[in-house]
Amino acid sequence: MIGTLLQILNALSFSALLFIVASGFTLIFGLLRVVNLAHGALYLLGGYLGMTVAVFTGSFMLGIVGAALAIACIGYCIDRWLLERVKDTELKQVLLTLGVAMLFNDQALVIWGGDARTIPVPEMLQGAANFGDLYYPKYRLAVLATGLLIFIVLWLGYNRTKLGALIRAGVDDKEMVQAMGVDIRKLFVLTFMLGAALAGIAGMLGGAFLTLYPGADSEILVFGLAIVIIGGRGSLVGAAVGSVLVGFLSTFGQVWFPELSYFIIFGPMAILLAFRPLGLFGKA
Repeated sequence: MIGTLLQILNALSFSALLFIVASGFTLIFGLLRVVNLAHGALYLLGGYLGMTVAVFTGSFMLGIVGAALAIACIGYCIDRWLLERVKDTELKQVLLTLGVAMLFNDQALVIWGGDARTIPVPEMLQGAANFGDLYYPKYRLAVLATGLLIFIVLWLGYNRTKLGALIRAGVDDKEMVQAMGVDIRKLFVLTFMLGAALAGIAGMLGGAFLTLYPGADSEILVFGLAIVIIGGRGSLVGAAVGSVLVGFLSTFGQVWFPELSYFIIFGPMAILLAFRPLGLFGKA
């Protein structure tokens, strides 16, 4: 019983981390219709940069802020200087962002080396919380709480604010929003920066218990793609539901069928797409 509860908590904390990654990915891919295959590289780079800031300053929180700001600025450069030139061609976006991901990976390998790195956990989150006979790492509980908080903030911002309404309207009818005097290009750049910043935050949070290493970007990108496809492109609720499904399938799949861990994720995804090609919450 205790073992099952531990695995459930592991699945929930992993799902929270995946949601932070996938929420940024669904903002960029789902809402802006930009195929950003560099999102995993932004996650890894954010983890490395946040680790550097945290070690230099001794503050984990400053590491998160530094990772978010740095990756948001990098996202601005990618969107403004690169993707602007290929905004109407998805194949060119794929090739461009894939090249950017390779460039970031090589630079990270040169700067931080090929060894796995773990970001130091703040002292207040070290150790385990006690729930009767159950002991569970405080840090993973903090990641779970952070994922829930980010979901609430994003959902309220997207559904209950004027900015969210403008983003939704801009995706559906960009010309009409521009005719109303709104700088839609600036709005989309800010949205891209937010999605990139979420990848940086996830990299910092994930680096403390998943570790950072060359290739981690590809693994997290695969999970992000699966989540967006399952949940539906552009759906924040879909990203949350998809994150929970993928988190549980991955966690329990590795425990029960370790040799089939990837099939357990992508097998149900293929079956789902056969009946719902747009995902659980996707719209035509």
